[in-house]
Amino acid sequence: MTRPLVAAEGIVKRYGPTVALGDGRLTVVPGESHALVGRNGAGKSTLVSILTGLQAPDAGTVSFDGEAAPPLSDRDAWRRKVACVYQKPTVVPGLTVAENLFINRQPTGRGGFISWRRMQARAVELLDTWDVRVAPDAVTAELKVEDRQLVEIARALSFGARFIVLDEPTAQLDNREIERLFDRMRGLQESGVTFLFISHHLQEVYEVCQTVTVLRDARWITTAPVADLPRAALVEAMAGEAVVDSGAVARPAPPADAPIRLDVRGLTGAGEVFVDVDLTIRRGEVVGLAGSSGSGKIELAESLAGLHTPTGGQAELDGARLPFGDVFAALQAGVGCVPRDRHEQGLVSGMTIGDNATMSVLDRLGRYGLVGTAAKRSFARDLIQRLDIHAEGPEQPVSDLSGGNAQKVVMARALAGDPRLLVLINPTAGVDVKSKESLLARVDSARDDGTAVLVVSDEVDDLRRCDRVLVLFHGRVVAEYPAGWNDHELIASIEGVDRG
Repeated sequence: MTRPLVAAEGIVKRYGPTVALGDGRLTVVPGESHALVGRNGAGKSTLVSILTGLQAPDAGTVSFDGEAAPPLSDRDAWRRKVACVYQKPTVVPGLTVAENLFINRQPTGRGGFISWRRMQARAVELLDTWDVRVAPDAVTAELKVEDRQLVEIARALSFGARFIVLDEPTAQLDNREIERLFDRMRGLQESGVTFLFISHHLQEVYEVCQTVTVLRDARWITTAPVADLPRAALVEAMAGEAVVDSGAVARPAPPADAPIRLDVRGLTGAGEVFVDVDLTIRRGEVVGLAGSSGSGKIELAESLAGLHTPTGGQAELDGARLPFGDVFAALQAGVGCVPRDRHEQGLVSGMTIGDNATMSVLDRLGRYGLVGTAAKRSFARDLIQRLDIHAEGPEQPVSDLSGGNAQKVVMARALAGDPRLLVLINPTAGVDVKSKESLLARVDSARDDGTAVLVVSDEVDDLRRCDRVLVLFHGRVVAEYPAGWNDHELIASIEGVDRG
């Protein structure tokens, strides 16, 4: 039997009365991609923090290749054992690839000064060794997300680590970029690198992993070969119950004579990232936008939410010209938005749930620029209840929340102003199965209230809730699918396959 590269047994971690992990177990053999899955709050992040030496367990053991884990104080020893590439890149964007690879350990020459020539040579050697096709003198901020992730992996490998944790690595990638990342993972596996792969997208587990471990309610549930665990069984292990995909439930289309709420004509973005787009959404209609990361779908949606100013065309909401390039004006005009990145665009991490959820409607909660504390707290409590946000109350810091509940806070703020147009960009990215269903149920509620909803997503399940789906390819609308579309047809349009 192959000796495990990593083994965690009986891991317990408590924070006061809260049990973050009651029985964590993980056994990873060399050279495999091992998936770690579970709903938000299942204990994945706690287990990873223990596996990477960021904190010690209250009970249980961790070993690497049969040897006990190093003491927490020996950071160099931990770097030689394991590294984690997080959803949010940890590279310094303003530095070059070479500078990021050797940050805080730059080779020196005479007089103790940094030897840029030696650092460049070492970077070239490191990148060539692991077949990372990135120029060492490239500024990291100018790289694609997938290339930044590979730079982080190369940096970890340079310390000697052969066990890499990938935490939601595909959250910001399109289908083509995901496949390239998976190809590189397979190549690195063949070179002796072992991966722990964390993702809420279960289809990715089946595509790239050989083994899967499930955590639920802070405890180990099962470890099994991926090939032996059907998707329905995997979801049931995560949820503790059979989960019904209500996204496929047929619902009547809005009446053909329903008034048009959003009317977009000939809209063209700066740099022609989208070109001559016509789009209408009726009262009580949900329209999806699909396309690759370079299709222009996100930029189009962000323009409607006031983040960008198009160079041509116009948009009207209930007959009034929609303001561009002014988020506050768009809010006042009746647009609510869930942005693409809750960490950078959606939340103020140092503020409470109540502050985050109500910041777009403060003018409703007081007069003469003064906000009533009781009114704000009551309004926030109502939003917490409506969105089923699992929290202690409005005063809890939003930074304490799991990913799913944090995303619900973003959705709560978008809905707080009773918008006439709701723009949702990747609304279920990085959330668990139950949270995803809860968020999509809010889309159904908005639809029933007569809101016009625009859903921009890379997730097929998100788009399945839509009455129509438009596909953008290189900035232009190339196809439209009514509800009930075939996955293969939609994906072919997204990838441009049916364009010859």
